[in-house]
Amino acid sequence: MRAIVVSQWGGPEALTETEMERPEPGVAEILVRVRAAGVNPVDWKTRASGGLISWGAVPVVGWDVSGTVEEVGPGVTLFQPGDEVFGMPRFPHQASAYAEYVTAPARHFVRKPANIDHIGAAALPLAALTAYQSLVDTAGLEAGQRVLIHAAAGGVGHLAVQIAKAYGAYVIGTASAGKHELLRSLGADELIDYRSADFAEAVGEDVDIVLDSVGGDYGQRSLAVLKPGGHLVTLPSPDDVPADAPGVHTGWTLVEPDYAGLKAVAALVAQGKLRPLAEAAKAHEIGERGRTTGKIVLTVA
Repeated sequence: MRAIVVSQWGGPEALTETEMERPEPGVAEILVRVRAAGVNPVDWKTRASGGLISWGAVPVVGWDVSGTVEEVGPGVTLFQPGDEVFGMPRFPHQASAYAEYVTAPARHFVRKPANIDHIGAAALPLAALTAYQSLVDTAGLEAGQRVLIHAAAGGVGHLAVQIAKAYGAYVIGTASAGKHELLRSLGADELIDYRSADFAEAVGEDVDIVLDSVGGDYGQRSLAVLKPGGHLVTLPSPDDVPADAPGVHTGWTLVEPDYAGLKAVAALVAQGKLRPLAEAAKAHEIGERGRTTGKIVLTVA
């Protein structure tokens, strides 16, 4: 099969195409023929330095996958060859999604909703599970709560807006003014242009949940808007979690493969309550500029 490998840790030029042996599914695993592979910041961060990933003999990047089940290993009952599936296999260990075929535990995938194509499905798993696990599992999202989402137009952010709205929350987002119309169409109730306004002054002090995918001083500044008992969920790094936050819950979240969470995401998509914004492009070169709206996706011919 063809695969995109990391010839050496470094810039986008370190990604090269090669031929390698097609993997075989083991016990409780499936072999998926990849139709599209999503691109996430963790992809280019690990390409640059190796990151926290446990790499195999040949480093192949990528985790977001949408495709068709080619084979099933012993013990698999969830899927049959021909089923269309999507998922985030093996994260944070190497999954090798930038390839024609991927193997992984069957429960790292769910069936692809019929109302989106493989490109849309490949834009979902890592970002949507990050948003879902952060808001629902970690912060205990409930209807009527006020949720502040930083970088609301980004890969995680635009999905978090929709998930929060689907659960009945009042959603506030920070984003540049040019992305406000898009975010309103996704359901955001209130938007703040971070370039011209201080969100801490604009929001007030009655927010239940803050989702911070920016890092830096955003976590510390966000404490001012949280009500007592509120939750600050930080995504970029544990170093970005405020050290002193009395009266509120703070912490760093790293996404995990999650069959139940992915099924919940798929259900929202099937109901028309969640739609990814996918863009096929020169993924790492574009993504590292930090100006992407939605998600970047690679298609596999």
